[in-house]
Amino acid sequence: MATRGYTASKDQLLDRLARVEGQVRGVRRMVEGDRYCIDVLTQIAAVQAALDKIALGLLDDHARHCLMGEGAGPETPEAQADELMAAVGRMVSR
Repeated sequence: MATRGYTASKDQLLDRLARVEGQVRGVRRMVEGDRYCIDVLTQIAAVQAALDKIALGLLDDHARHCLMGEGAGPETPEAQADELMAAVGRMVSR
């Protein structure tokens, strides 16, 4: 069953987030184990990439569902564009 505006089911999203949680725990273990800095940085980049993929999927779902009249997004095209660009801005401003 799809969840409000999500193409992926809520369970699929939670599974993806659980995998990211596992990756973060792995990074912590690497730091605790005094692993080589470059290896830790590589794993951090992998975590960021996984989160970016999840975020882009949610953004795509939002644009296709919430902003196409089926969700709780803004009603006017201008407000929809503003909301979408604000979300994109938050993603790229880190």
